[in-house]
Amino acid sequence: MIEQDKVLACVDQSHFADHVTDYAVWAAKRMDAPLELLHTIERHPELGSGSDHSGAIGIDSQENLLTELSREDESRSKAERERGRLFLHRLRERAVAAGIMHIDTRQRHGRLQDTLVEQEDDVRLFVLGRRGESAEVTQRDLGRNVEQVVRALHQPILTVTEGFTEPKRVMIAFDGSIVTRRGVEMVASSPLFKGLPVHLLMSGQPSPEATKQLDWAQGMLAGAGFDVVPHLLPGDTERVIAQTVTDQGIDMLIMGAYAHSSWRGWLFGSKTSELLRSAKLPTLLLR
Repeated sequence: MIEQDKVLACVDQSHFADHVTDYAVWAAKRMDAPLELLHTIERHPELGSGSDHSGAIGIDSQENLLTELSREDESRSKAERERGRLFLHRLRERAVAAGIMHIDTRQRHGRLQDTLVEQEDDVRLFVLGRRGESAEVTQRDLGRNVEQVVRALHQPILTVTEGFTEPKRVMIAFDGSIVTRRGVEMVASSPLFKGLPVHLLMSGQPSPEATKQLDWAQGMLAGAGFDVVPHLLPGDTERVIAQTVTDQGIDMLIMGAYAHSSWRGWLFGSKTSELLRSAKLPTLLLR
């Protein structure tokens, strides 16, 4: 079983899982890291069998009803596990066909967030779909687990969109904060983006401090051998990022995530969530 320094891909039984697997394979190959495909089965006690038990009245009826419900629950769990096993096997074969040698699959019962927190010490990179199984029905533009999971973790998280395109140009949304400075250091030291041109973007009015911060980041990346293209552009961050992504043909965005508490995000909205909704490209989130 794979235990350390792995790329962990979180997959559910939707067509988005193929894209998550493809990006996880790309990352694992670039980082020469083992890959794990994780599928969680969350319990939903509100989902019954559909049978009408309202007439179950009489001697021993309660005990018989509990026994029947227990059997139904066990049968559903067994069926879910088997569907999950077949699903993971298909994704594993997809990863093997793409050239991955060290791969593991795991199926767990429980909340995705709790499962990922338990494993975080052994993970170098998480890969998560921005949409998932619920989006097949609701068409929601950001999966219900994304913000909760990202807030709970501390390792980098690659959130991916529909479709796979091998990244050729990446961009760091840099604001001089501790999180994005650590992100620049991470990119400089990691094999994940080696050999790719890196665009370094700051938004806002030019100032001596902004120039100083941008020069530091450019020097850090150039010193690690990267071809760096700096940008210091005025305007709203979300619009500047979107426009630069289009103008420069960016394939992957790197940015800090959820700098404020979930309570503040609930009151005022989250800039991270807004960017994830508007950005149509895979985004590496830094915590």
